[in-house]
Amino acid sequence: MKFEIIVNNIFDDVKLDDTLSPTHNKSVLGIINDFENGEWRYEKFQNFVWDNIKDTALSYSERQALLTDGAGSILAESAKKLRLVESLDAIGRGSEIAEIVLYGIMKNHYRALPIVPKIFYKQNTGDEAKGSDSVHIVIESEDSFSLWFGESKFYNSIENARLDTIVTSVKDSISLEKIKKENSIITNLSDINDFQEISEDLRNKIKASLSQNESIDNIKPILNIPILLLYECEQTKTGKDLNPEYKQGLIDYHKDRATQYFKKQIKKCTDVHLYEKINFHIILFPVAEKEKIVNKFIQIAKAYRD
Repeated sequence: MKFEIIVNNIFDDVKLDDTLSPTHNKSVLGIINDFENGEWRYEKFQNFVWDNIKDTALSYSERQALLTDGAGSILAESAKKLRLVESLDAIGRGSEIAEIVLYGIMKNHYRALPIVPKIFYKQNTGDEAKGSDSVHIVIESEDSFSLWFGESKFYNSIENARLDTIVTSVKDSISLEKIKKENSIITNLSDINDFQEISEDLRNKIKASLSQNESIDNIKPILNIPILLLYECEQTKTGKDLNPEYKQGLIDYHKDRATQYFKKQIKKCTDVHLYEKINFHIILFPVAEKEKIVNKFIQIAKAYRD
C-alpha cells in the first residue's frame, strides 16, 4: 500500500460507546496520504487512482489484451469507460474516484480479486450492474473464499448528518434481492473463469455457493461489506507534515466517526436477518480538497480520451 495505515483494528478495540451491539463483526481501517514540501501530495493520490483504474473500468480480457500495448493504452481505454460528471453541482460528482480508490484498497490491503469490474459493467450493461460499488473475492485457502460487496462515497464532510446516506446504501446492499443479484452477476460473467489465482475446484465451489438455488443464509457468514468514506478534511487541508499531533488527531477522529457510523448502522440494520453474521469494514481516508482532486481527475481523463 502506498499510503500509511493509522488505524487497523476490530471495532471493539476502538469504539467509544460500549453499549453498542453487535460489534464483533465490525472493523475500522484508517488510511492517510503524506505531505511534501509543506503540501498534501495530490499527485501521489492521483497516481494511485490511475494505477488502479483498470481493475474496475476494464474487463479481465481487456486488461490482458492491452498488456502488450503498454500503460498508456490501458489508461486510455479505462478513461473511455468513465461517466464523467463535470457540472459543479451535480450529484455524484467524483463518485467514480471513490470507487477506484476502493478497488485499489481492496487489491493492495485485502488482497482481493476484482471479480466484477463495476465501472466497465455500468458502462456496458446499465441497470444490470447497478448495486454495490465493488465486488471482490478473497481466496482464504485452497478450498475457501470470502465475498466482498463494497460501498464508496466521496464527501465534503462526514459529520453525523452525512452518515445516514451510506447507512441506507449499506442496508440496501445486504437485502435478499441485492445479494442474489450480485451473486448472479458474478456467476454469469466470464471474468471468474479467467483468474489463474482461482483453482478449478474453488471456482466450481464459488459458482455452486452463489447459485440462485442456494439459500442466502449460507452466504452471510462469508459476506464482507467494505465501506469507504473518502472525505475532505480540514486537518488535512491545513496540515504541513505527518507530525504526531496530526496523526493522533485523525486517529481520534476516525474512532469517533466509526462509532457514530456503526451506531446508526446498528439501529437501522438489526432487523436484517443474520445481520450479526455479516462482516462490516469502515474505511476512512481524508483528503485535502475534493474539488481540486475531481477537477484534476476529469482533466487527466479527457487527456487520455483525446
